[in-house]
Amino acid sequence: MMAHLGKFFTIAVVVLSTVAESSPKPNVLFIAIDDLNTCPEGFDGETTVSTPNLSRLASMGVRFTNAHCAAPACNPSRASVMTGLAPATTGVYLNTHDWRSNQVLVNRTTLPQHFQNNGYRTLGGGKLYHGSTLSDGMSHEGYLNPKPWDAYFPSKTQQFPQEVEPERRPMNGSSKQYRGYMDWAPLDIETSEMGDAKVVAWAESQLSRTHDKPLFLAVGIYRPHIPWWTPREYFERHPLESVALPKVVEDDLSDVPEAGRAMRKQGWHDWMEANGKWREAVQGYNASVSFTDDMVGRLLDALEKGPHADNTIVVLWSDHGYHLGQKEHWEKFALWEQTTRVPLIVAAPGSFRSGASCSEPVSLLDLYPTLNELCDMPLPTKLDGRSLVPLLENPDQTTGRAIICTQGFGNHAVRSADWRYIRYADGSEELYDQVQDARNFYNLAADARFESVKRELATWLPESNAEPHPTFNGQQAMNEKFEAMRDGR
Repeated sequence: MMAHLGKFFTIAVVVLSTVAESSPKPNVLFIAIDDLNTCPEGFDGETTVSTPNLSRLASMGVRFTNAHCAAPACNPSRASVMTGLAPATTGVYLNTHDWRSNQVLVNRTTLPQHFQNNGYRTLGGGKLYHGSTLSDGMSHEGYLNPKPWDAYFPSKTQQFPQEVEPERRPMNGSSKQYRGYMDWAPLDIETSEMGDAKVVAWAESQLSRTHDKPLFLAVGIYRPHIPWWTPREYFERHPLESVALPKVVEDDLSDVPEAGRAMRKQGWHDWMEANGKWREAVQGYNASVSFTDDMVGRLLDALEKGPHADNTIVVLWSDHGYHLGQKEHWEKFALWEQTTRVPLIVAAPGSFRSGASCSEPVSLLDLYPTLNELCDMPLPTKLDGRSLVPLLENPDQTTGRAIICTQGFGNHAVRSADWRYIRYADGSEELYDQVQDARNFYNLAADARFESVKRELATWLPESNAEPHPTFNGQQAMNEKFEAMRDGR
């Protein structure tokens, strides 16, 4: 009898092992959005733009309401997501740094490479790295890494299709704002003509078919990055008279140190106010957000209708936040809440929570270890982030964690559950009570009552800062960049 039981147990183990080995690995739909500063309920609970498809995705998973980028600039932020390492670890601080030749990253196993190494078919399309050609004569600096992709749309040498643009630019009447780069206008075109729509159409076709391997499908949506040229219907969703400007306070920069003021694009804001363009600009941004939300909806529709609906992890993130005139600043490249806070939604099949929100501080650096754990792969190397799987299981738990965001060499923001502490390379500081002052209006750094708060938050700062990338000419280059930003160049 015991011999029969032993034989049965051996057979059972073999059967269970075979089942485990044959169980399909989950697919991954990895959606990267550029310059998106809104969440399904808007900033700080204030609805600014209706995003029904972001809300739809949030109902499928966990929405992280206190998520932050590792760097408020496209290249270092995206490099940190792809490599799992922070700027202070690698020395990749600016958009002009070629992260692929960085001495820390040159042999690094990137996120898509990790999936490819573990048996996934890796497909990428659109802006996933910082390099993307929009139109003839309008290219960003930046560096596409073609190696880890089985296929890329439109090609392994170009991240983005030829973009539609107006017959003349700028359309907003500016003559100095990046030669029309800081521009917006409704276009009398079909939505399908937009570069993002072409990327999404390609992704839809991938989601509609079966593949011989589990799928890692990364889709980069360029809008709402400037220029805000979108089909007219999206501007019509936001009549100018109904567009709300961001909440601001008078003399908001009076308590901000020079290092912080140097990061703002004063020339842009001065031009907006002098020419009465602020509301128009926000309208252009809002129109692009609505367009982007529609693109996300198309991806979700394709997933739900296709063969991968029940076995796909969906991750949606943006590389950084965005200013629309708060603190007299536009775009990113700063360390305030509007700049570092990003939308982040993770929806995973299985027993994880759905329709939940998590208010704990988390970082985009956490995406690499999270996907690694969800897909049950061996960790290739040390990562700077933490897996979010425990928070997907219990979004209400408290971690006591703080997140670091870095802008340039030696400038850091520490974001805890309740506070934001900024320390610049020159030692100057800002401190904001995120519970009472979510928009960072009142700098408390000089108030002696909060010395212990600053000391505690400072313990999260990097112990050291990696030397800047070899192509970066130290602080002089940083100063020149800030001077250009300040002058609106």
